[in-house]
Amino acid sequence: MLAYLAKSIVGAVVVLLVMSFIFFSLQSIIPADPARAIAGPNAPLETVEVMREQLGLDDQAVVQYGRFLFRLAHADLGTSVRTRQPVSDDIREFLPATLELGLVSIALGMVLAGAMAALQFLIPGSAGIRLAMVGVGSTPIFLSALLLAYFFWFQLDWLPGAGRLTYRDFAGPTGLNVIDGILVGRPEVSIDALLHMILPALALALPIGIAVGRSLNGALHEVMRQTYIRTARGKGLGETKVLLRHGLRNAATAPLSMLSLQVRLLFGNLLVVERVFGWPGLGLYAVQA
Repeated sequence: MLAYLAKSIVGAVVVLLVMSFIFFSLQSIIPADPARAIAGPNAPLETVEVMREQLGLDDQAVVQYGRFLFRLAHADLGTSVRTRQPVSDDIREFLPATLELGLVSIALGMVLAGAMAALQFLIPGSAGIRLAMVGVGSTPIFLSALLLAYFFWFQLDWLPGAGRLTYRDFAGPTGLNVIDGILVGRPEVSIDALLHMILPALALALPIGIAVGRSLNGALHEVMRQTYIRTARGKGLGETKVLLRHGLRNAATAPLSMLSLQVRLLFGNLLVVERVFGWPGLGLYAVQA
């Protein structure tokens, strides 16, 4: 047990070192000068050189990488060129928006997965359902987000399609606007936050719902052949009640591995969706950094 634990720790350290080296290398080869960005485009060359010296950009790559690891070990991520404040402060500021959108997207994706699996089971062999799932599942996330914004915001004006909240002066205790509106006794803030979240959350939830729904559908067909399902039918329960009470509940554990994969993919999709909808989270921050 101790040997396995030690091996896991060593493996994790190696992975972190490799990732840090890749990140540092990418940061170094990007054709941009942080000193020029901080000093300003019209700053004289002397000011830029002083800034480069302060940032240590003229040091050898090994020295810069060692300093990078030291700061990383002390949770010092440096200063953002765009906001001119510590990156750790920026993360604390933008993380609640991404966290709230991600959690709602996962919950909505699971609801869609259950609905799709139930429809496929109740209407077996439906070409329309299969075609819709294939079409939506094969659509790139950026295109789904743009189409949702175009139809429901730009054309129909049913839902807000940009930003996170209409009440720009509102600042809640947790940064999660839906919860904060309830905590401070302002339900209109919670409703407004949910309305702003529908389109980006739906864009993120669609691939989750499609992938998990397919996995759930396969597990559902296996569960519905079990003895206790036949017993429930023999007691006079209708097919829909059997499906909802026994089928979906017992089949829900099977697609967990697919859900975990979709959650990992969600972080990449957040970069795209937050950019499309102007959602002020870590994804938009990373794109604009």
